[in-house]
Amino acid sequence: MRAVLCSAFDQPETLAVDTVADPAAAAGHVVISVHAAGVNFPDALMVMGQYQVRPPLPFIPGGEAAGVIVEVGTGVNHLHVGQRVVAFTRTGAFAERLSAPASAVTPIPDALAFEIAATLPLAFGTAMHALIDRARLAPGDTLLVLGASGGVGLAAVMIGKALGARVIAAASTDDKLALCRAHGADEVINYTTESLRDRLKALTNGLGPDVICDPVGGDVTEPAFRSIAWGGRYLVIGFAGGAIPSLPLNLPLLKGASVVGVFWGAFEQREPAANARHLAQLMQWAVDGTIVPVVSARYPLAQSAEALRAMLDRRVVGKVVVTPST
Repeated sequence: MRAVLCSAFDQPETLAVDTVADPAAAAGHVVISVHAAGVNFPDALMVMGQYQVRPPLPFIPGGEAAGVIVEVGTGVNHLHVGQRVVAFTRTGAFAERLSAPASAVTPIPDALAFEIAATLPLAFGTAMHALIDRARLAPGDTLLVLGASGGVGLAAVMIGKALGARVIAAASTDDKLALCRAHGADEVINYTTESLRDRLKALTNGLGPDVICDPVGGDVTEPAFRSIAWGGRYLVIGFAGGAIPSLPLNLPLLKGASVVGVFWGAFEQREPAANARHLAQLMQWAVDGTIVPVVSARYPLAQSAEALRAMLDRRVVGKVVVTPST
């Protein structure tokens, strides 16, 4: 089969497509013919050796994939050949075939397109875990989403609306904000042309947002936190902006507010039943139109490095996927 190989921790442009042996279904595993693989920021960090986990070299990047089971290993009784599924495996997805532990594989409805299913586990799963488990977002809460046009950000906009929140989306261009409005944002802020603090004060009558979802970090973190409501929850999700910010600890004290870490990867491992419930709800919402995942670009396997570079350069709107069959 063809697969993308990372032979050294380096920039995405060093990746190569090569022919490797087809994976076999070991005990407790299935082999999936990959129709679409989601592209995520951690994939790029892993290729560069900057992620929390460094896979043994060489490895195939790509953490989530949707496709059809073509082989089932011994001991697997709840999955079968020909079944449409999505899997989260951390590596291995940028390939024509993927071997996955059966515990990491979930059947998908016939009405759910492969490329949409491939966007759900990490970005939407992270936003779901952040807003439900970590922030306890309630109907009527005001939610501010930073980096709102990215994968996690746009997912948070949609899920926030589904949970009954008033959603304020903040992003760097008017085009990105128009997309956020189209997917449920009640208000928008362009933080390159407007004062984030002034706009939040005006939009919340000086009260501030109850929950702030931050997958970006960088320069917007402190002004956003200074605007948070009394008792607010600030969700630290990632640092797509590049810089890990510092925060004066008197700010949470003065606001009676919480800084809340969100690590979906650990949640998925430690609480698989809760994660499975979230994924089932996301699939149902995707089928009935409550959420409408945005796939803004599709890359063939040979252009996987371009997909990762677009992610690193923050040029991705919504989600992008790699399609090994094209």
